[in-house]
Amino acid sequence: MSRSTSPNPWASMTGVEILRIVQYLGEYCFVRQTQPMRTFFVALRALVFVVAFVFLWSWLALGVRTFDHTIGIWLPAWTRIPGMVLMGAGGILALVCVGLFIVCGRGTPAIFDAPRAFVAVGPYRYVRNPMYIGALMVLTGFGLSERSLSIIVFSLLWLIIIQLFVVYFEEPGLKERFGASYGEYCKAVPRWIPR
Repeated sequence: MSRSTSPNPWASMTGVEILRIVQYLGEYCFVRQTQPMRTFFVALRALVFVVAFVFLWSWLALGVRTFDHTIGIWLPAWTRIPGMVLMGAGGILALVCVGLFIVCGRGTPAIFDAPRAFVAVGPYRYVRNPMYIGALMVLTGFGLSERSLSIIVFSLLWLIIIQLFVVYFEEPGLKERFGASYGEYCKAVPRWIPR
């Protein structure tokens, strides 16, 4: 008697297909399930996206780090400890923002699965983009802790790209989605530096 074994269907799936399944399950829960179950699936999607973002930016930063040998300039050894502190503080800030997106916004940090409700609490009371600030702190702190001038320059380039993204894509989309309440929020809360 031979037993047929079917291949593992998860093994042949791409990361995008798995993300779509997780997102579908979350959307299903929004329609059919209770609030705790909805929050669980939003948190699950957010976890998947955050892990993917961390791996992507770590991979990019480590790739950029190879230019340090070409440049031949290393940051002083004393930058390691401040870099680790900056990474920790930035990581905490970014995770608090992700948590607020999950609980208050009922969404994730991903632009294709953005919060469904406007979030203006916690660090969002002081600046409009605290999650990006936290990510910049992590990236810059990583550069300092690795004593890498290339990663520091990459962080500055990242800041310029994020500024352009926020001004020309994200803010117009938020104004369209949330209307006058977002416009008032923009007047009252600065984009990057708290008042």
